[in-house]
Amino acid sequence: MAKYTHTRRSVLALTGAALAGAGAAALTACTSSRSAQDLTDDAAPAPGTGFVRPDGPEMAAAERGRATNGTVREVRLMAVEGPVDIGGGRSVRTWSYGGELPGREIRLTAGDTLAATLTNHLPATTSAHWHGLAIRNDMDGVPDLTQPPIGAGAEYAYRFAVERPGTYWFHPHTGVQIDRGLYAPLIVADPREPMPYDKEWTVVLDDWLDGIDGSTPDSVMAELMGEATGGATGGPAAGPSRMLDDANSVLLRGDAGHVAYPLYLINGRTPDDPAVFAARPGDRIRIRIINAGGDSPFRVALGGHRMTVTHTDGFPVAHADTDALLIGMGERYDVLVTAGDGVFPLTALAEGKDATALAVLRTSPGGAVPAAGTRPAELGGVLVTADQLRADESVRLPDPGRAPDRTIHLALTGSMEAHDWAFNRQPYGHHHSAPHAVRAGERVRIEFANHTRMWHPVHLHGHTFALGRDGARKDTTGVLPGESLSVDLDADNPGLWMLHCHNLYHSEAGMMTVLGYQA
Repeated sequence: MAKYTHTRRSVLALTGAALAGAGAAALTACTSSRSAQDLTDDAAPAPGTGFVRPDGPEMAAAERGRATNGTVREVRLMAVEGPVDIGGGRSVRTWSYGGELPGREIRLTAGDTLAATLTNHLPATTSAHWHGLAIRNDMDGVPDLTQPPIGAGAEYAYRFAVERPGTYWFHPHTGVQIDRGLYAPLIVADPREPMPYDKEWTVVLDDWLDGIDGSTPDSVMAELMGEATGGATGGPAAGPSRMLDDANSVLLRGDAGHVAYPLYLINGRTPDDPAVFAARPGDRIRIRIINAGGDSPFRVALGGHRMTVTHTDGFPVAHADTDALLIGMGERYDVLVTAGDGVFPLTALAEGKDATALAVLRTSPGGAVPAAGTRPAELGGVLVTADQLRADESVRLPDPGRAPDRTIHLALTGSMEAHDWAFNRQPYGHHHSAPHAVRAGERVRIEFANHTRMWHPVHLHGHTFALGRDGARKDTTGVLPGESLSVDLDADNPGLWMLHCHNLYHSEAGMMTVLGYQA
């Protein structure tokens, strides 16, 4: 198995001090006259001083202020290496939670406290990041920033209150492990659910290569870096080339990804042996869709049905009807459908890659399972993107017209040729890197300016932001090539919070940074 360590992921200087005692797809466009070079002038204060610690008293105080109901949900997670069934009589050797793909769903009720112990049976360190949840900083699962790495044979106890209902998931924040089988849904139910429905269906999308013809995510990262450096891969290659040079998308206005995956999965199953969800004609079904892919945005449609978008990234929106959705890596959407009578394909088209994943909705005992490559007409119909959605009034930022107290300018920089992805031309861990400072209580505006030829899904830990004055509340959103995007958030969760591209191979190359609360 190829082992790959990227030197650009070195620890920020402040992290050692912070942990010494403890032993973070809107397709909107606006204009910006600032260049990438200009944006490097927005450097944060020097690291090592003046920032709250992930294990500091501010975190304990914030946790005491969270609304809880007294229920503690205890979960044991095992990160293991071994065979996993992906359908059609095929299994792959990979890393997973408990030998299942996806890992077993964790279901909570808003107000619960999650007590999850992760035991590491892998031949490498690992972690667990609780994607989308605004939790205490020392539980966020970023090794060398908010916690020590979990060593092989060791375990780590996560414990935190969960306030908001919604569709979330968890995965490592270690190397390229997310592109194996280490992911699982985390669903937080609303004890006062206002939306009636009969059934729930959780749908997890993924692009897959681990264990196919000798490929591993580490070897893919090595190949990407090797192409950029003329052969200095940092590790031995494994399997065939997985490079993709022609993943062009009109919708994303350029390259949609770098990696040619041999398989695309829904709920861990290949299209020739898909997962089947059973319902009755007329059932009102809430479908929770999670994109757990490493390099692939998906266009999703349910054949023979219109969908009503009700939530994105866990937050309710004004309901919007559509035929299809575009879902970037790390994003989640909840939709409602009223089930027809028959057998229907839920198809996820890997945008720009001309390949699909498949699951099946069955409401009738008769009828054949749709063919593996089925592409319902709805994929080419009306398509909703995040910039078209409006936040439900109950979750809009308070005082939406408030001017920002602080603006952080982030240029998205780099290229496929050099694989030098970064913010403000400073890859994460670079000796000049430092947290972008914020203070508790501030209204913070982040202005992203994409100076690359590629779309990027950016994800902020520990917070959600608003896409415009009354736009959807999100924690992950896309920035188109050559365009700019401004988002607003309230600094209400102290700590050191990662902000990064959720294309796995971009973040590992260095397109990550940190928002740090000043003490």
